Amino acid sequence: MSIGESMQQQAEQFRQRYSSVKEQIGRVIVGHDDIVHGVLTSMFIGGHCLLEGVPGLGKTLLVRTLAETLNLHFNRIQFTPDLMPSDILGTNIITENEAGRRVFQFQKGPIFTQICLADEINRATPKTQSALLETMQEGTVTVAGTRYDLEKPFFVMATQNPIEQEGTYPLPEAQLDRFLFKLVVGYSSREELATIVDRTTKGVNIKPEKVMDGSEIKQWQRLIRDVILASHVQDYIVRLVLSTHPQGAYALPITNQYLRWGASPRAAQTLALAAKVRALLEGRYNVSFEDVRRVFLPALRHRVILNFEAQAEGLDTDHVLLEILEKLPEKGEDAPVKAVVVKS
Repeated sequence: MSIGESMQQQAEQFRQRYSSVKEQIGRVIVGHDDIVHGVLTSMFIGGHCLLEGVPGLGKTLLVRTLAETLNLHFNRIQFTPDLMPSDILGTNIITENEAGRRVFQFQKGPIFTQICLADEINRATPKTQSALLETMQEGTVTVAGTRYDLEKPFFVMATQNPIEQEGTYPLPEAQLDRFLFKLVVGYSSREELATIVDRTTKGVNIKPEKVMDGSEIKQWQRLIRDVILASHVQDYIVRLVLSTHPQGAYALPITNQYLRWGASPRAAQTLALAAKVRALLEGRYNVSFEDVRRVFLPALRHRVILNFEAQAEGLDTDHVLLEILEKLPEKGEDAPVKAVVVKS
């Protein structure tokens, strides 16, 4: 078997296993295919995901269902204003050893899991929100000068309500940037809502089956990083990110008019990895321009900041980003830049 045939075979296996997880989620979650795809893409890349939507749309249920389809440890943390960092990370407690002496012993918090549901994350204070910064970036927890490693794979799936602002604390940009995707959950259609009512009001209790474990997820994460990213497509990714930087060399007129801050290098890493997942799902072992465009919004909508003029005109980040995506040409006039090192 040639290298090309082997890669094609692995891509097909990934599609099948991806579909099996998605199928089990679909037994519980009705519709929201783009949201389910975004959550699964984040998981297979090894990143974290932020789901934003009004109450009752199934955000928490989606994360719970995902956990039930995977053979991974799962904890839910309900974020409230009185939640403290030690309630998440853990703390040192005084215990007695076999010799009868009092010693400090670390008691792990709920963050020591593999899938962590941070429910209504914007209800906690900034001090508590910052407790997740190290865990999301490094996969470690530091308490009293001692560093503890979290079991891999590790994912934070967070939810937040965009309309009820009383008693909430907006997530700082440093934490938003650590989320691979920000997914906006919308309302269900007429047919989907009818199916939801049928499933939830007639005594039907559907349980998804466990179809994948942590070792297999890590196997697919390695495969995704092996997908070919040609230099001209990589250059397109780099220019897309640079085009969000106001007054930068690649800034578009709409960028200078409506953006205050542009996307970080993590945006380029996210675009590259997410586009690789899309390529595999399309049966290819190389990334296309269309793969990049399909993942552009969820990868960047939380990584750019609007200025006062955009807010005064009632614009959102999606509007600005879509115009950037439309007006930036696929091929740049300059020579492709050096390769971006894509890390998890």
